[in-house]
Amino acid sequence: MKKRAAVGFRVHSGWTTLVALSLDGKAPVVLRRERVHLVKTFDFKFRQPYHTAEKLPLEEARKFVAQIAREARGLALNALRDVEATLARDGYQLARSALLLASGRPLPAFEKILASHALIHTADGELFRDAIAQASARRKLPVFVEREKVLLERAAKELDAAKDILLARATKLGKPFGSPWSQDEKFATLIAWLSLNHR
Repeated sequence: MKKRAAVGFRVHSGWTTLVALSLDGKAPVVLRRERVHLVKTFDFKFRQPYHTAEKLPLEEARKFVAQIAREARGLALNALRDVEATLARDGYQLARSALLLASGRPLPAFEKILASHALIHTADGELFRDAIAQASARRKLPVFVEREKVLLERAAKELDAAKDILLARATKLGKPFGSPWSQDEKFATLIAWLSLNHR
């Protein structure tokens, strides 16, 4: 019988950190770490689609953002298929996707987003988070979500350990993988761990 694994994501504009994790008893084991590009051309125009759209006529802007969203979903789906296949070869079943959220507030209509610089920043991030969520749904993976600003608090409560101890564990888990093992990887690790522990 295959062991269950989860993938944790901390998403940025145009890319995401991916950490695959399983539990050995109650102890987390990191299986894989990747940086996944969610745009085919990795430059500002495509990584910040709403920023680009702000300078375009409205209908052209809609089409551009829709194109980047489609592209991001396809790349996210490919990344999930790849990690699923690799884990299966190693005796693990990918059972859950775990995604860190920003504020979690719904965005307004497209025109209102383009009229607000703060909303443009938010919308860029949400587009790529949504790509991960939709790709996970396509792979029939339940998506576990938590807002980043309460992740440590919730993890401390559900994993029954102090925040600093959990961060130290997440740091130590990355040692075999070498650099980079930044806050991106640590938070992706924690949300994947939390998702497998959660009932």
